[in-house]
Amino acid sequence: MYYIEKSFEISACHHLILDHGSKCENVHGHNWQVTVYCKSEKLDNNGMVVDFTIIKQQIHGKLDHQDLNQVLDFNPTAENIAKWIVDTIPHCYKARVAETSNNIAIYEKPE
Repeated sequence: MYYIEKSFEISACHHLILDHGSKCENVHGHNWQVTVYCKSEKLDNNGMVVDFTIIKQQIHGKLDHQDLNQVLDFNPTAENIAKWIVDTIPHCYKARVAETSNNIAIYEKPE
C-alpha cells in the first residue's frame, strides 16, 4: 500500500449555522491547517497515488481567501469540511482540519 499526505494552510472566513447561541454565528476567519491523507495499492501512470498539485488545486484553490459559506453548499464546520475533502479527493481516506492549534477535526472514511 502506498500512502501520501499533503499539508497546507487556507485563510478563509465563515460563520456557522447553529441551533444554540454562539459567537461563531458571526463571520470570523481562520488560518486553517489542512492535511489530506491518501492511499492506493497501485500507482497511476505517473507513478503517483494522487498528484500533490491536484490536491492543492482542488482544496486550496477553491477555499483559500474565500467566504466558505459562499463556496460550500453545507454548514462549514471543521468536521463537515474534513468529510468534504475526503469525498472530493481521489484515494483520500482521511482529512485533518484545524481552525486553531486547539480546535481540530478529523474525518476518516469507514472501511
